Amino acid sequence: MRIDLHAHTTASDGTLTPTELVAAGAEAGLDVLAITDHDTTAGWMPAAEARPAGLALLRGAELSCRWYGESPAIPLHLLAYLFDPTAPSLVAELARVRGSREERAQRIVERLRADGVDVTWDEVRDYAAGGTVGRPHIARALVRAGLVAGTDEAFEDRWLGERYRVPKEDTDVFAAVRLVREAGGVPVFAHPKATKRGKVVPDSLIVELAEAGLFGLEADHEAHSPAEREHVRGLAAELGLVVTGSSDFHGSHKQVKLGAYTTEVDAYEAIVAAASGVPVLGP
Repeated sequence: MRIDLHAHTTASDGTLTPTELVAAGAEAGLDVLAITDHDTTAGWMPAAEARPAGLALLRGAELSCRWYGESPAIPLHLLAYLFDPTAPSLVAELARVRGSREERAQRIVERLRADGVDVTWDEVRDYAAGGTVGRPHIARALVRAGLVAGTDEAFEDRWLGERYRVPKEDTDVFAAVRLVREAGGVPVFAHPKATKRGKVVPDSLIVELAEAGLFGLEADHEAHSPAEREHVRGLAAELGLVVTGSSDFHGSHKQVKLGAYTTEVDAYEAIVAAASGVPVLGP
């Protein structure tokens, strides 16, 4: 089986609609595909309605979190699988984070415009196509304006990486693990040792998260070096956590393809068995 447990759509910052994503998953030869948009379940229904017969769809989300054990706090992402999308506490927290994300995007656009950069909020919002507005949509506006060659350049320090960086509110990671578990979901730490993305949390925090209910670690990911992948695998083995692998597919925002990294069947089955929120759709 080919299992990819991390992919995004236009419901957050991907470039394929949910309908297009499931079609692309089938075309890529996947047996299982997870839809994990940032802080939203808006893509679940259209993806489910368009799911090809031979593709299993695992519904999830990627939660924007922070660890406040250091100053400044360290951002991290938590993949939440098969949770109840109507769980009140989790629904409220996701709405709060999405609101913060949109407010941050508006402030970034205002700062860019104040410096004479040719971008508008209407343009950025149009790129989001009704989904959660994020920095990748601003990056698309910078590309359109001819100021950067692509998304990677847009996230360099002279643009969104530092000069126009605006903080946003995220969920405390321990609260996120608790909320996901309470909603019948299964939490997996996304790309936990991706040092090329910035500062990462210490292993001691992952130990604490495992004690608090963390279920797995994403090891095989394009942002992990071979040494980082092995480190994550070793840590997961020590803590009794499952290991996942996935593309973190965003469409044309990134070069990585669906199925570039995959999850072993036993890890996938363990995730499904541990969930009580919603079932996997399909075979």
